[in-house]
Amino acid sequence: MGRREAAGEKGEGDRMPQTETPGTEVSPRTRLRWWTELPLILLVYGCYSAGRLLARGDVSSAVDHGRAILRIEQFLHIDAEHPLNRLFTRQAWLGVPADFWYASLHYLVTPLILVWLFRFRTAHYRAARTWLMTSTFIGLIGFTLLPTCPPRLLAPGHGFVDTMAEYSSYGWWGGQASAPRGLGGMTNQYAAMPSLHCGWALWCGVMLWRYGGTRATKVLGVAYPLLTATVVMGTANHYLLDAVAGAAVMGAGFLLGPYVTRAVNLLKARLSPRRTPASPVPGGTGSSVVSGGCQTSTGERIPRQREERFGPEPEPDTSSTDAGEGAPAAAR
Repeated sequence: MGRREAAGEKGEGDRMPQTETPGTEVSPRTRLRWWTELPLILLVYGCYSAGRLLARGDVSSAVDHGRAILRIEQFLHIDAEHPLNRLFTRQAWLGVPADFWYASLHYLVTPLILVWLFRFRTAHYRAARTWLMTSTFIGLIGFTLLPTCPPRLLAPGHGFVDTMAEYSSYGWWGGQASAPRGLGGMTNQYAAMPSLHCGWALWCGVMLWRYGGTRATKVLGVAYPLLTATVVMGTANHYLLDAVAGAAVMGAGFLLGPYVTRAVNLLKARLSPRRTPASPVPGGTGSSVVSGGCQTSTGERIPRQREERFGPEPEPDTSSTDAGEGAPAAAR
């Protein structure tokens, strides 16, 4: 009996569930699905485009804001737009590629970086996407509160040349902004402050630097935002302070991103259907219901199983002869 009891205790000990060391549990991750991410990104981009159109503002106020920014830069001797714009205007081999850069890469590189993160850097995708979207909405607030005339739309006396209009015969754009010919009226040309061209390029650069993994991607991560800032000033589409404001918007989005993620998770938790808790089992905790009200514990055989399947066992047959002899049949 002692050996059997010891073996039984050992067997029950082997069957006990193993508990993980606190702090080493792996938290489940929600699987990313492109058919939910793509509509979300398109929705944000649609809000971005619609917000630019709705925040047209007063043209005279936009011109005043542009002049004020230019005066501040001249006072601080940081008005780098003039020499860059003259260089891009005189040298077509610089101006034409810069116009293509301004008109296309803004809408190509950023989505490509998002797809790359989604496919190959999944652990960092959600935070990066939230950072980008939060910063974009902050930029829309800037477009609404501070409509700004870009340098190319100031009076000719300020000395700027619109390279997009100057080299429009080389590309698909017309004389109005970077929109295709005939669609210039569908853009807000006074949404210059902050420069999301520079802001999004900075986001792309950070992603390449942090998650690229090679020296080439790190070089691209530094070069892409710097070249974009040079292009937007050389084509007279933005001031230097517009680029600085774009970087500041990305910084604000980076700081607010974790709070936005928490708010979204809390909202999902409140909107998700709650599961009804299971009713407690009568007769104590720790027991599991097997069937028909029978209760058992780990390692214990189901009690009374034979009786329920085959009926109760017959009573020992006590014949009249056994009773007459005065001794039970088993004793014989």
